[in-house]
Amino acid sequence: MNTFNQILRSILFFVLTLVGMLMAVVFMVSTAIAVAILYIVARISGRPFAIKSYWDQRRRGRTRPNFTRKETASPTPTHRSTQNVTDIEMREIP
Repeated sequence: MNTFNQILRSILFFVLTLVGMLMAVVFMVSTAIAVAILYIVARISGRPFAIKSYWDQRRRGRTRPNFTRKETASPTPTHRSTQNVTDIEMREIP
């Protein structure tokens, strides 16, 4: 009976390994298709395609102008210090 259980576990492990490998292949193929589409769109629009410039452009778009500090003529009396303050409450769960 122990041998039978080991054989079943080995078969299950092998099947899960194959499923994981298939998922990795699907992910790689879909990534290659996405990069190919980006390349074709860049060629049609007439600009060069480079991964580094694409990611730099994406990062530049993430700036949020609404969350920048406002420049004031005089500092306010409730000026906060530049130190980071972390407050943590920890409870032990029995």
